[in-house]
Amino acid sequence: MAQTQSLDAPTLVDALLPAMTDRRAVLARNVALAIAGSLLMVAAAKVKVPFWPVPMTLQTLAVLGLGAAFGSRLGAATVALYIAYGLAGLPVFTNTPPVAAGPLYLVGPTGGFLLGFVAAAAIAGWAAARGASLLRLVTGLVAAEVTMLALGFLWLGLGAQMAGGVTGIGFAKAFAYGVQPFLIGDAVKVALAACMVGAGWSVLGRRG
Repeated sequence: MAQTQSLDAPTLVDALLPAMTDRRAVLARNVALAIAGSLLMVAAAKVKVPFWPVPMTLQTLAVLGLGAAFGSRLGAATVALYIAYGLAGLPVFTNTPPVAAGPLYLVGPTGGFLLGFVAAAAIAGWAAARGASLLRLVTGLVAAEVTMLALGFLWLGLGAQMAGGVTGIGFAKAFAYGVQPFLIGDAVKVALAACMVGAGWSVLGRRG
């Protein structure tokens, strides 16, 4: 699996679903996929798996998996749609409730990570596109994860609006509370995403 063959279908979704030439049919398919994927994100946000040092949700796995399966643009749009639900006030994020969803949620401690999800999905889509080698796939998924963590870390350290009107908690605390506890769990999810993407292409008979 070190090298992959060039495929007519650029993404797993394109390989799984019949080819479409009508623009309206393609649009309808993509809208349906985005809605289904965003609902999967909602479910993933609410699942907590016992782990060490902290329980982990399946959000990151869903972000990477959707990006890899849908491609950069549709994957990022799907994650953005999920975030839009929360901005509209729907309790779709991991800690809503008790925290209230809405526009102000994005300026809170986890806002940077949520925006990082969009970038991560786009990078994952690029990494898993047709013709991608195993090296590019794994490197891309790691880059997607690092980008998400970096955006969340920077926002938490510098710009997050905290209780009492404090802006940011500083880099040391941002790493200690927002990054370090999640490194092992996120590494596991990156590995799972890589295995799932590779298995998906293999099942379709598309990978050499």
